[in-house]
Amino acid sequence: MVAQIAAARLRIPGIVLLLLLGVILGPELLNVIRPQTLGPALSHIVGLSVAIILFEGGLALNFERLRGEAVVIRRLILTGALITAIGSAMAAHWLLGWTWPIAAVFGALLIVTGPTVIIPLLKRIRVNANVATILEAEAVMIDPIGAILAVVTLEIVLAETTGGAALHLVGLPTRLLLGAGVGAIGGIVIARLLKSERWLPEGYENILILSLVLALHEVSDAIQPESGILAATVAGLIVGNVRSRVARELRDFKDQLAVMLVGCLFILLAADVRLSSVIGLGWGGIGTVAVIMFVIRPLDIAASARGTTLTMKERAFMAWLSPRGIVAAAVASVFARRLTEAGMPVGEAFAAMVFLVIAVTVVVQGLSGGWVATKLGIRRPSEAGYIIVGANALGRRLGRALLDAGEDVALIDTNELDVRAAEADGLRVLYGNGHDEVVLQQADIEGRRGLIAVTPNEGANLVIAQQARTRYRVPTAFAALRRGKAAVTEESALESGVQVLFGGPIDLDRWIRLAASRNTSFTTWSSTEEEPADLGGVLTRVENAEHRSALPLLTRARGAGTPVSRRTQILPNSELTVLLAPSTDGDPARGGVASPA
Repeated sequence: MVAQIAAARLRIPGIVLLLLLGVILGPELLNVIRPQTLGPALSHIVGLSVAIILFEGGLALNFERLRGEAVVIRRLILTGALITAIGSAMAAHWLLGWTWPIAAVFGALLIVTGPTVIIPLLKRIRVNANVATILEAEAVMIDPIGAILAVVTLEIVLAETTGGAALHLVGLPTRLLLGAGVGAIGGIVIARLLKSERWLPEGYENILILSLVLALHEVSDAIQPESGILAATVAGLIVGNVRSRVARELRDFKDQLAVMLVGCLFILLAADVRLSSVIGLGWGGIGTVAVIMFVIRPLDIAASARGTTLTMKERAFMAWLSPRGIVAAAVASVFARRLTEAGMPVGEAFAAMVFLVIAVTVVVQGLSGGWVATKLGIRRPSEAGYIIVGANALGRRLGRALLDAGEDVALIDTNELDVRAAEADGLRVLYGNGHDEVVLQQADIEGRRGLIAVTPNEGANLVIAQQARTRYRVPTAFAALRRGKAAVTEESALESGVQVLFGGPIDLDRWIRLAASRNTSFTTWSSTEEEPADLGGVLTRVENAEHRSALPLLTRARGAGTPVSRRTQILPNSELTVLLAPSTDGDPARGGVASPA
């Protein structure tokens, strides 16, 4: 954990420090960690840990996003995997001098990538959503398939008779079907349990799900060895796409557990590799890694992305980023022992070569991924734009004002009429609940500058805004509050870190109704003063000049639009966008804004 925390502070992939620490603490240097003392237990520890890690990876994949990129993902898992396996085997045979059978095992194993490297890296560098979806899906889905293919290939190589080899070959579809079937059944059972308060008492959810995932892995492996990690992955994919009362808590728990397990495994497996074996690979090893990175991966992406909407820059980034991770390391460690036990001296060299691929791809691609994405121009800006929960007339007016100010805006609502009206206004809108994690993720909540809750329910507004602050760490959250006898006070909102929209509580129902009227319009007040101006004073001047009710929407300064809150001041050389509506009675309808505290 010290290594992972240090890596987070240095903004580098954690595996870089974990591999270094494993080598330092291993038998060849400090001799603190000695994996050989675990004996046969090592493979069991690794298997169960990988099952949990891949289950966590499956939880992060969303069916809607996968469907949008299904063609590329399917090609990467089928065509791309075949290109990688054949190309890696040829490189190992010609550059390392390995026999074709051993090279074939190496090629089969190298089709895996590394979700433990790619997913954290993509969260940090934030590339285009379609690229992130493809790379995450490839990393999670290809790992169990690659591991099973490698196991079957090894069994065929070690088979003593042709009949035995043919029998092992049949094990490939058997393992894939069994793992997928057990995972699907287990995922459905887990999903139903998570939805039921009757059968699953509160507080037992996370530990029970963990136990069930381990049980799925063991049951599937008991029926057909090495099928368990696919079962865990499929179960995670199903559970991750089911809405339940503990969905977020389950993801947080599994994510933290995966971080710990990744740290343990990488240090343990790095300590199991002999540096002398890595050095002994010589230029053949370096050449093999270079061919895998600079020849095979680009061919893989070229074949998989043909005829799609992916741009050349997006394809170039995908061709660059393909680090190997924990599954490759875990399987290689087990394979090295089996090859040595079978009397093949190449066992240590096999583990060393896989370790070299992992180390070079993680260090080179992991450290340069952000720079490459920036140079190619495919990074999404961090803290960009706003999410507006509430596509009613007032939410649409605010969304249009922010959009005109150059801000990226996404609206969310469950009212079909409001959703259609927002679409007609040219606004991006998502149909769904503002509490729903899947919908919020589709709106890219983790990359937003702020969230604005402007539904007619002030209680829901506060809860949604609080959730954005605490769960998703959105820098600023705004809630529209109702003036008068309301269930939520301004003080309670401010105490929870939520800003009160429009500068204070308003007559919310009336302004939603007024915003839908054709008699409403925008006006802009430009500051010519040398000192910051008081919001209430500016609004009074606007109302007196226009003879209409005024609702402050946002300020514009230095090219950015910011929603108005209680703390807003009109800075020199800035602009205030105001919504004007007919004042049919003596009530200015904004209440609490004219004289902010």
